[in-house]
Amino acid sequence: MAYALWGFFPIYWKFLPGISALQLTCHRIVWSCVVLLIFVARSHEWSALWSAIRSARVLGIYAVAALAIAFNWLVFVWAVNVGQIVQTSLGYFINPLLSVVLGVLFFGERLRALQWVSVGLAAVGVLYLTVALGTPPWIALALAASFGTYCLMKKIAPLSAVQGLALETGILFAPAAAYLVSVELAGTGALLHSGFARDALMLCAGPVTTLPLLLFAAGVRRIPLSLVGILQYINPTMQILIAILIYSEPFTRVQLAGFGLVWAALALFAVDGYVTHRWPQLGVTDVG
Repeated sequence: MAYALWGFFPIYWKFLPGISALQLTCHRIVWSCVVLLIFVARSHEWSALWSAIRSARVLGIYAVAALAIAFNWLVFVWAVNVGQIVQTSLGYFINPLLSVVLGVLFFGERLRALQWVSVGLAAVGVLYLTVALGTPPWIALALAASFGTYCLMKKIAPLSAVQGLALETGILFAPAAAYLVSVELAGTGALLHSGFARDALMLCAGPVTTLPLLLFAAGVRRIPLSLVGILQYINPTMQILIAILIYSEPFTRVQLAGFGLVWAALALFAVDGYVTHRWPQLGVTDVG
C-alpha cells in the first residue's frame, strides 16, 4: 500500500506548479510533524519519545533518517515539477538494488540462486539505462541513495512507526518552519496567496506524506530488507506509466529496452518467491 500511494505522488505535486520545491518540502515537514504529534498525544506515547531523545545513538539514527528523507522529498518534488518523472522512476528502480545490497551487507540476509540472477538482470537493465542517457542520471542516483539510506535507518530504528516519524519530522520542524516564515516575510510565500485549492493541497501535504510513511515504517520492520527492495518496483512502475500516459514525457525505444530488463528481473524474482512458498517441500529456504 505504501508503494502504491507513492506511485500516485507525481499527480499530487503536479497540481502545485510555480511553487518552489523547497517551500513544498518544508510544508510537507511542518504539517507532517503536526499530524504525527497529534497521533502521539492521543496515544500517550510521550515517554517513549522522550527516552529516545535522551539516547545519543537513537537520536543519531533518526537524525540521519530525517536528513535522508528530507533530501529525497526535495529532489523528488523538484524533478516532478520540471518534467522529469521518467528519471524519478529510474531512481526508484535503482533503489531496490541498493536495498538488496544493504540487506546482505548489514543484516546477513541471503538470496537464493534465482534471486541473485534476477538482481543481476535488474542491475544490467539499470546500467543500460544509465549509459543510454549519455550523462549521469543525477536525479535518479540522488533519489536512490537517499531512500536507500532511509530504508537502512528504519530497519535498525527502535521506535514505533508513529513515534519514529514524529521524531524525524520534529528534528526537521524548526528549520523548515523558520524557512516558511522567512519567505512569508519576504513576500514570496505561497501559502494563503495561491488560491483555496492550492492552499488546501499544501496543508494536506502533511497527512498525504504521513500515511504511506507510516505504512512503510510498519512494514519494513516485518520483512527482510531484500524483499522490501523488490516490492519497491511497484512505485516506479506506476510513476513511469503516469509520466508517459498522463504527462506525455518522452520514452524512447532505448529506454523501453532498459526498463524491460528491470521488469523481467522483477517477474523472475516474483516467480521464484511463488514457487518457494507454494512448494516448500522442494527444500529451498526463504530469504533472510
